[in-house]
Amino acid sequence: MNAPDINRSILRMHVAAIEQRFPLKITGLLPRGSAAHVFEDDAVDFLAEKKPGLSLLDLCKAEGELSDRLGRPVGIVLRSGLKGGEAEEFSALAQPL
Repeated sequence: MNAPDINRSILRMHVAAIEQRFPLKITGLLPRGSAAHVFEDDAVDFLAEKKPGLSLLDLCKAEGELSDRLGRPVGIVLRSGLKGGEAEEFSALAQPL
């Protein structure tokens, strides 16, 4: 499926709405395939920092709601879940919103 590019200002608006509802801070866009649990070609992957109180259920809900807003699958990779060189690599690959 060829999904159209997402306008950055609209993307930031949707991200801000998700950050208000859930205890996380989305820090950048990752290359497709970075979130290994999302397989669709038109998915959008994000790098995020978790804030106190974020549960796995909250993370799943945030992915689902952002996916609904963007009209395509979403994967969120938490910085805290990255280990060793992976943390540095993902931070270097992330593009600012």
